[in-house]
Amino acid sequence: MKAVILAGGEGTRLRPLTLGVPKPVVPVVDRPFLAHQLDLLATVGVKEIVFSVAYQPERVEAVFGDGGLFGCRIRYAVEETPLGTGGAVKNAERHLDDVTIVFNGDVLTDVDLTGVVRSHRQSGARATLVLTPVPNPAAYGLVETDASGRVRSFIEKPTDPSQITTDTINAGIYILDTATLALMPPGENHSIERAFFPGLLRRGDLVRAWVHRGYWIDIGTPEKYLQVHRDILGGRFPVRLEGAPREGGWVHGEAVVEAGAELAGPFYIGPGCRVSAGARVGPDAVLTSAVSLAARSSVRDSVIWAGSEIGESAAVEGALLGAQVRVGSWARVGPGAVLGDRTLVSDHSRTS
Repeated sequence: MKAVILAGGEGTRLRPLTLGVPKPVVPVVDRPFLAHQLDLLATVGVKEIVFSVAYQPERVEAVFGDGGLFGCRIRYAVEETPLGTGGAVKNAERHLDDVTIVFNGDVLTDVDLTGVVRSHRQSGARATLVLTPVPNPAAYGLVETDASGRVRSFIEKPTDPSQITTDTINAGIYILDTATLALMPPGENHSIERAFFPGLLRRGDLVRAWVHRGYWIDIGTPEKYLQVHRDILGGRFPVRLEGAPREGGWVHGEAVVEAGAELAGPFYIGPGCRVSAGARVGPDAVLTSAVSLAARSSVRDSVIWAGSEIGESAAVEGALLGAQVRVGSWARVGPGAVLGDRTLVSDHSRTS
């Protein structure tokens, strides 16, 4: 059993953060995002993973390499032209075993993957989809199942309230018998959701659903990306963080927090960070690495990437800052702000 992670998207919803950094490697607290998916795959013993990549593949490979640092073996299937979710899996077919786990590359979840795989094998299904409930299913395509969990139909975004028969949607996680990929045309753009799964149903194959009612989030928007960090810091999505607990948060052993700095949990202060006396961190603040806070500056409910500097008496709240951003003294970066790499906010400026 091997896995394919669909990591070819350009991350347009997260721009400008993803202009220079592909979404698979954006930091989520103390590690690149896809490392969390590798951790989940490790729970079912998957050691060989194919990354299906298209956007800045060299940057993804520079971070993950051959997978050795992450306890697995990683191969790369590069799309020369966009192949869609199904075409991307087909493009990786030569590397796969009899059973394949497929992950959309923008999902963070605590799904019981062991249970999903076991259910797939025991049921004799050719494919198993993980579903998850959402407050407004009308915004998504729906998956209808019977009482036994067998998938009966797929419904595009419903236009009539009478069409909403379930609160569960496709969670972007699949277990497939690899032989079913014969339904996918090689080298063509093909949708696993709109073409492949309906094709299995038309052929009469057994397709089953596993409903996951735990943690699940698509990190693809600034709002969701910030929410992921709140959830990790608040323990709603448990992650082992590098560092030591301190005053309701986490401080990496290679960070410097000067005497007189104010810490309000939860927070994370990563390696190489320096928090000056009189500066305030938290609550819900993440300084990923090598971030510096000058005296009397403050950061709360925000994520700040590597090498950024927050000037004297500056304040950052409810914002996302890329790498090597410079926020000048007495400046204010307010809720909703998303600043790309190397942005300069001059002294006394305000942005939101």
